[in-house]
Amino acid sequence: MEEMEEELKCPVCGSFYREPIILPCSHNLCQACARNILVQTPESESPQSRRASGSGVSDYDYLDLDKMSLYSEADSGYGSYGGFASAPTTPCQKSPNGVRVFPPAMPPPPTHLSPALAPVPRNSCITCPQCHRSLILDDRGLRGFPKNRVLEGVIDRYQQSKAAALKCQLCEKAPKEATVMCEQCDVFYCDPCRLRCHPPRGPLAKHRLVPPAQGRVSRRLSPRKVSTCTDHELENHSMYCVQCKMPVCYQCLEEGKHSSHEVKALGAMWKLHKSQLSQALNGLSDRAKEAKEFLVQLRTMVQQIQENSVEFEACLVAQCDALIDALNRRKAQLLARVNKEHEHKLKVVRDQISHCTVKLRQTTGLMEYCLEVIKENDPSGFLQISDALIRRVHLTEDQWGKGTLTPRMTTDFDLSLDNSPLLQSIHQLDFVQVKASSPVPATPILQLEECCTHNNSATLSWKQPPLSTVAAEGYILELDDGSGGQFREVYVGKETMCTVDGLHFNSTYNARVKAFNKTGVSPYSKTLVLQTSEAAGAHETKPVKDTDSEEQTLPFPVPSERLPLRRMSPFSSTLNLQPSFPGRSYFDFRSSPHQLSLHSSLQSLNAPVDIKKLLAVAWFAFDPGSAHSDIIFSNDNLTVTCSSYDDRVVLGKTGFSKGVHYWELTIDRYDNHPDPAFGVARIDVMKDVMLGKDDKAWAMYVDNNRSWFMHSNSHTNRTEGGITKGATIGVLLDLNRKTLTFFINNEQQGPIAFENVEGLFFPAVSLNRNVQVTLHTGLPVPDFYSSRASIA
Repeated sequence: MEEMEEELKCPVCGSFYREPIILPCSHNLCQACARNILVQTPESESPQSRRASGSGVSDYDYLDLDKMSLYSEADSGYGSYGGFASAPTTPCQKSPNGVRVFPPAMPPPPTHLSPALAPVPRNSCITCPQCHRSLILDDRGLRGFPKNRVLEGVIDRYQQSKAAALKCQLCEKAPKEATVMCEQCDVFYCDPCRLRCHPPRGPLAKHRLVPPAQGRVSRRLSPRKVSTCTDHELENHSMYCVQCKMPVCYQCLEEGKHSSHEVKALGAMWKLHKSQLSQALNGLSDRAKEAKEFLVQLRTMVQQIQENSVEFEACLVAQCDALIDALNRRKAQLLARVNKEHEHKLKVVRDQISHCTVKLRQTTGLMEYCLEVIKENDPSGFLQISDALIRRVHLTEDQWGKGTLTPRMTTDFDLSLDNSPLLQSIHQLDFVQVKASSPVPATPILQLEECCTHNNSATLSWKQPPLSTVAAEGYILELDDGSGGQFREVYVGKETMCTVDGLHFNSTYNARVKAFNKTGVSPYSKTLVLQTSEAAGAHETKPVKDTDSEEQTLPFPVPSERLPLRRMSPFSSTLNLQPSFPGRSYFDFRSSPHQLSLHSSLQSLNAPVDIKKLLAVAWFAFDPGSAHSDIIFSNDNLTVTCSSYDDRVVLGKTGFSKGVHYWELTIDRYDNHPDPAFGVARIDVMKDVMLGKDDKAWAMYVDNNRSWFMHSNSHTNRTEGGITKGATIGVLLDLNRKTLTFFINNEQQGPIAFENVEGLFFPAVSLNRNVQVTLHTGLPVPDFYSSRASIA
């Protein structure tokens, strides 16, 4: 209701309408306000003069607003009639609600009649304060405008709803709030006064008591004014003129200007126009609803602008701090260079001082000695040494004359700092305005039927929604760490399919994807749950959860049989991007402290367990990407040799950090008794020396007679027994017990080679051109080791 209040106020006085009249332009004015803004026009522009001149204009041409307008919407704001220069100009004023009004040039003469009955000056015109359309009044004056009874009723109801509480009319001091009103007595009572003055018995028992608000309405509405015809004041409206679009009376139809017009029943048109107004209000209501939603959006934008401002300020401060830090680091580097130059100059000068001091001491000693010799009086003795002394004096003099007394270093620093480019860059440092040309792309949809896992690898596929009209420039794939940790980006590129290798065995990963373009990033897709293989030969199908949830679990079957073909499709220990397209990986887990490696068991190792139940068999091959360039690969990267006589290192593609793993290597060729090495290594092991020479490898090297264990170039545990062509080397990495053991021809070679091994390890071999080996993976642990582990 409060929003409606401006509709109920007069544009001239700014108060609620009093006796409002309807102008031909459909706007309303108080009758008194309409009289106050009348303007008298010249006689020649009156309707009578136009009729006398034969212009043919009817008495009711004031309905044609465009032709009768004296003032345009773009006028200068003055309300005088512009047809005569001698007419006095009257400046416009503003009403309390800001609308321009045109007061009369002179105050109206005093009169004792009401505003409706008071005579109107001859040849007067009135200008609507809202649309600024003007018209000349006829002889009826303001009585020619219909009264807006509906608006009066709306104002009455609105004022009643806003009025203060009614007081009792019979309380002598401090009247209390009235609780009832007697319609017959027309008095408001509080409860005590009603019981005392209006008891519910006797003649008063038949009086009707109503609530105060209802009684006030009945009191105000009882003298209901009836809308009468403006031309025939004694006649009520009974019909509706379709052509003039106004109610008319019976007399207007009989003898007035509406006699030839089409008319309809007043009640029928009342219902029709009510229906049309209701339909129009429905559309307006929709616009109002949209406006409210738009306001909510704008208020949300205000909050987002504030949040973005804080974030942007923090980013700006961080960027400036980074520049300051970089400048401080460069300052430290330049100061270090200055200090180095300073120390160098001091060293050169001090060395020259020391050298000159020693030479001067020698020269002074020679001079003193020569002076003492000259003092001798023995000619023969003097002549015996004089030639030698003369040569020494000349030689010493020559040594002083070869730039010895010239400083080897200047006192000036030959350094000049050129900071003008940096200062220019700082002065040019400014914001780059980036305008969003298009909305962000839609949320990608994971294609469940194309997603799968095998061993410790997972393939994911996604697509844009079918009805999406915004192109995506690329996609960002994210995985967690397999333990419910934070998501990390593992791929950014244009393709819609990606294979991620090197995941932990027997682990559950969460994956999600989002799209991006120049404008921004889309929301995340639904989270996909990936289950990696538990062990060789396992076959497990996970149920699919309800699609309404934000998380989906896909069925990922694992083949019941391991075919040799799987050996030809090895998996990397890092998050490799298998699709053949340009992309980038945010994380290289081989060099990251958060290395994402394989593990074969998540069970507790504190209780006795069956080693075969803990075992998860991994299938892998040699990795050409990390091998030395002299290594030669064949048999789908399962067989390797070397082109060099020096030892070269090659690693397996799969890294291990948990579980028990066993693999074998057969000696295909063995010439001239070389000593190849077998074992495990870190990803950054040296590739151009024998395995075990550095601290990144743990190995056994063996010739045709004996073997040694080696780590950090330390040789231990010499054991008899060597290898020949056809021999088999077995490597057992037990990360549950943190041990490494070697076998030759299914027999353990020496004791446990290494203990307390932990971290991420890759199978490794070093060999030269005299050796060729073939890798065999996916093998069970030797029986005797399994039995011993179970007993332990």
